[in-house]
Amino acid sequence: MAEISRREDARVCAPSGHDCAFSRAGSSCMDNIRLFADLPASAKRELLSCSRHSTHPAGSIIVHEGDPIESIVVVRSGRIKTFRTSLDGKEYVLDVLHDGQALWHGMFLADHTYRYSVACLTRVELCRIHRADFEALLANHPDVALGLIRMVCTELDDAEEKIMMLGIRDPRRRLAEYLLARDGRCVGPEIHLKLEDIANSVGLRPETVSRNIAQFVREGLVERPGRGRLLVVDRAGLEAVAAE
Repeated sequence: MAEISRREDARVCAPSGHDCAFSRAGSSCMDNIRLFADLPASAKRELLSCSRHSTHPAGSIIVHEGDPIESIVVVRSGRIKTFRTSLDGKEYVLDVLHDGQALWHGMFLADHTYRYSVACLTRVELCRIHRADFEALLANHPDVALGLIRMVCTELDDAEEKIMMLGIRDPRRRLAEYLLARDGRCVGPEIHLKLEDIANSVGLRPETVSRNIAQFVREGLVERPGRGRLLVVDRAGLEAVAAE
């Protein structure tokens, strides 16, 4: 079982915001997480009092496929990727999550186990809220459940868009769609992803991704400020490519 799951058994409630970087900045991580953004202040304090924080280095695996889902895992800072590995060892990146995003899907299913593994792309700070604590919150605040349903619907729409993107046969168009989607979700102006992770996300060879990104740079659609960094400078132009 992954380290993140083992540590859940030893959780202890602590004063609200006890070691939270967001709290020290005058807010709390609850205010920066879409899942909790609309909660009443009292409910946020209730969850925060029982949260546990941890730090993990880049490259570490924090969840293995098949581990039980015992808590909501919130990315306080950094980037993680969810992925699956085929029998022949090929990695398929399902998603990349950053500050304020959370892993919680499947937590309420009868067989609540992870269907993927999770690795840190950078140094990552996590906040974990145990499933039992969140279930108690839902019982005390029925309106929270409605917000959860709305979020599930939004994320289903996102999943459908990704399926449509992966169905695009032309690599140039598929990559343009992916960069537009990532640009809309990333924190800050830049997309921080290695070419290999982009390739694994869109089902293309790294050489194909590299060649097309180089072409986008020549066309003035994107810039490469540094290794593993992309900046979309002409969204309209990229949208035109996606619509070709």
